[in-house]
Amino acid sequence: MFSQHTTRLSRSTGIFPYGTAALLTILVLISSCTLIPIEPGALTIPSSLGNDPGRIKSELYQQYDAWKNVGYRHGGMSKNGVDCSGFVHITFRDRFGVSLPRSTSQITKEGVQIMQRDLIPGDLVFFKTGTFTKHVGIYLEKGKFLHASTSEGVTISSLDNKYWKRCFWQARRI
Repeated sequence: MFSQHTTRLSRSTGIFPYGTAALLTILVLISSCTLIPIEPGALTIPSSLGNDPGRIKSELYQQYDAWKNVGYRHGGMSKNGVDCSGFVHITFRDRFGVSLPRSTSQITKEGVQIMQRDLIPGDLVFFKTGTFTKHVGIYLEKGKFLHASTSEGVTISSLDNKYWKRCFWQARRI
């Protein structure tokens, strides 16, 4: 039905002179996921997290203090063991009242992608740690991020660390 209507439109009005395939190709190209450049300071804090960067950092450091002795456990969602996406999910839910998906792959679809240089407290940082493996953490400040590491459990690491620098994939603002 749509194609018949489109054909009639293109013949009678010239609106789609190159056909449906060309139109769909153009729409796909226009709507493709792209990196949205954000000028430094343009967004000062994730809107869903409030307007106080100090509050964000305070909440994240309190979360770290409450979870710093918790080890890593794949699929874990408790202080008996937690994985990276579980820790992010719990942190955003408990500290900020924000519901994020449970898996790293699903979390990568949330918010807007930003440049690493534009990171502010509460932004999410993602890493490709293997062919099919991804990792997520929460940016704190001064190049540091909070996450559940497979080797150290809940910890704070540096984006300048050789391993994390090599694996860095993207950053997103919720």
